[in-house]
Amino acid sequence: MHVKQADEAFHIGPPPAAESYLDMHRILDVAARTGTSGIHPGYGFLSENEHFAAACAANDVTFIGPPVPAIQAMGSKSTSKAIMIDANVPVTPGYHGNNQDPEALKAEAERIKYPVLIKATLGGGGKGMRLVERPEDFLDALDACKREALKGFGDDTVLLERFVQRPRHVEFQIFGDHHGNAVHLAERDCSVQRRHQKVLEEAPAPGLPHDVRQSMGEAAVAAAKAVGYVGAGTVEFLVDTTTNEFFFCEMNTRLQVEHPVTEMITGLDLVEWQLQVAAGGKLPIVEQAEIDDRLSGGMKRLPTLDTACKPSRTSSRGCIATQTCKLGAWRAGILRTPHRPRSGHAIEARVYAENPGTGFLPATGNLRKLREPPADAFGDSTVRVDTGVAEGDNVTMFYDPMISKLIVHSKDRATALRDLNLALRSYQVAGVPTNLSFLERCASHPAFMEGGISTSFLDDHGEALVKEADLSPTPPSAVAVAAAAMVLNRNEASRRGLNLPGGAWGQIGASWRAFDSAQGVAETFAIETDGGGSTVDVEVRHHSDGTFTITVPSEDEATTQHVEATFKTTAEGTTMEVVLDKMHRFDVDVSIEETQTETSVHLFAHNATDTGLGPRHVYNVVAPKATFQGASDVSSAPLIKAVMPGKIVRVLVEVGDVVEADQPLVILEAMKMEHVIKANGPGCVSAVSFAEGEIVADGAILVELEVADEVELAA
Repeated sequence: MHVKQADEAFHIGPPPAAESYLDMHRILDVAARTGTSGIHPGYGFLSENEHFAAACAANDVTFIGPPVPAIQAMGSKSTSKAIMIDANVPVTPGYHGNNQDPEALKAEAERIKYPVLIKATLGGGGKGMRLVERPEDFLDALDACKREALKGFGDDTVLLERFVQRPRHVEFQIFGDHHGNAVHLAERDCSVQRRHQKVLEEAPAPGLPHDVRQSMGEAAVAAAKAVGYVGAGTVEFLVDTTTNEFFFCEMNTRLQVEHPVTEMITGLDLVEWQLQVAAGGKLPIVEQAEIDDRLSGGMKRLPTLDTACKPSRTSSRGCIATQTCKLGAWRAGILRTPHRPRSGHAIEARVYAENPGTGFLPATGNLRKLREPPADAFGDSTVRVDTGVAEGDNVTMFYDPMISKLIVHSKDRATALRDLNLALRSYQVAGVPTNLSFLERCASHPAFMEGGISTSFLDDHGEALVKEADLSPTPPSAVAVAAAAMVLNRNEASRRGLNLPGGAWGQIGASWRAFDSAQGVAETFAIETDGGGSTVDVEVRHHSDGTFTITVPSEDEATTQHVEATFKTTAEGTTMEVVLDKMHRFDVDVSIEETQTETSVHLFAHNATDTGLGPRHVYNVVAPKATFQGASDVSSAPLIKAVMPGKIVRVLVEVGDVVEADQPLVILEAMKMEHVIKANGPGCVSAVSFAEGEIVADGAILVELEVADEVELAA
């Protein structure tokens, strides 16, 4: 999407980040060829890389970020802790020394006392970080942490910290300029985290006492001034939920993914501030008291930006960063961004292509359907979607599987939460599994709604929030509508002379009757319910008027519903107009996908809550499994398969090895994270299919085991 939106685009290499987005020489070569005078590094990749910032300076290109010394100081967690101590900013107890001998580090962990966090000194975003609760797990965790840090950041140096149990994660947005000014733009609460990756972020932090907020803001500014910080940065703190003591965690020397919530409550454009500072100008507001006044409801119009804001050099496009950036307008002195005081509350939810039901494994695939929540459908609330993908794009193994950031701003937290859930329910994605329903359950959980939760929220409630989807009864009305959609899809294909040989329709063959010969007769087929928890045999009886009577079995008794359904195809996709039991009329957006083994239908219902339908359902018609004469019913060799596409990092077994239940077999790297593939039963390794460094597809057989007795082994 960013390529399509750009005025000019230049190819910098193949999809692997190490050969493109992390290759600073290719990027600077494009800058030199195009006369670019400034580079904004975004959120990740080279945004906190001191070598890239230095290379930009050496090539007379402005790096739109902090100076190299600040990146160096705050990029090293051990160095930054020492600087914070000198600046009287509270830090957590730990070891930040240079001795990286594993046994020495283990001894330091014993001194600090468990549980401890191992952190890559140059890490961030949960990468290169491990929580260790027992001494016997320390060395394995250290090895994995160092390996991940070396791959992600080019340095495997780590530090140790005492793990502050059940803290809040509260961070402050700070800004500095070349004129010695530094301010903060209030805080964000990012305590809903999974594997140290943020899930929900909000501003302001609910329930944070005023004096604690003020002290933390002062500490954040002190941290920025201690390193001569310039540009946008985030100072992260852990807050003890019992005492409200706070400790410096780290400083991110870049714009954060969650910066929109700050923009929404302040009315400020943080990227605009970055560009102004990079151009040599002062911060639009230099007095913290004025910012505090604005955040509490005061209002002053910013003056027109003067000649101090002019870029020191320009490209042929008259711009320091891109053809469409705002510095050209500043040179004319005409840019006035409207600023408003803080009003209400903003919450951001990160929408990912991942499957909560399988341990949140990242997913890949084609976004066959993508409909964002309508921005104007939530009354006084403002809905904003920041995304880098569009319908038809692929989610690949090479990058983070985030689909978008969904931000809702409203007059107060309760209204923002209500409308966040409404927006999540109206979000439509088909082609890959998502965490949308999981986000809904998180945002509506009583503990989160009360506010002030700790980073243990998902440790405490995550499993129940995932299982809640499995425990929720499947509404018979949804199964009936899914069955109608599948039959209509088959009939429409038959009418148009299309074959569906790859899906369940084609494989079931003669057991299905064409619509024109099926009047008044019934047919039965299996539908796999939401989440794949169970399969039900659904009976569809065709009537001469084109309607259906659909019977869905349940634990108590079968439910029979009369369904009138017609397809309506527009440029926006396929909508099914439904009348259920001759009284409930509603529309359902439909997306149907054919695979070799099943037909999958996604339903997105509108105004159908009185029928039991939720906002989204996924059902599969399962094709009968093929049988062959003389074929064995049970494989003699359990197959350990890749859980997603990725790169083999380590193979931990050899042919002939005897393995126990839960023993690691292979380490697979995908989407910037390592995934350990284990066996959940004993056996002997009979084959290893791939070597370290090889790329594997989703479902590829990695290891074959021979077992004495029939056991189930899984990744």
